[in-house]
Amino acid sequence: MKKRSEPHPISIGGRARSIAHALRGIRVLIATQPNAMLHVAVAVAVVALGLFLGLSLMEWALVAVSIATVLASEAFNTALEFLADAVQPNHDPLIGRAKDVAAGAVLLTSLGAAAVGLLIFLPHVLRMVRG
Repeated sequence: MKKRSEPHPISIGGRARSIAHALRGIRVLIATQPNAMLHVAVAVAVVALGLFLGLSLMEWALVAVSIATVLASEAFNTALEFLADAVQPNHDPLIGRAKDVAAGAVLLTSLGAAAVGLLIFLPHVLRMVRG
């Protein structure tokens, strides 16, 4: 049996299993978390609007990073909630605070993404409206 401190050999099979686990986690996130489903729906709408408006490469980069940040924060929040519920199924004030802080992180990243969206999309929309 290997000790935890020993490095694991890198193999294609091992990487494929890691990717499969990660994809399963994304499926669980989207299937079980209404907020994650909402974030994905908004991301799809943002991408569609970006294609329609013809965003620049730099604008796409900012949009992509914003979407990834929001979805990753939602995933971390969900992982923390699952773990906390497994460790302490009964109400615990400290676990409740930890969950609140994690939810606050999702809100902060969502607000940041909304600000990026306004800064990128508003000038394009205003140009279209003005003709």
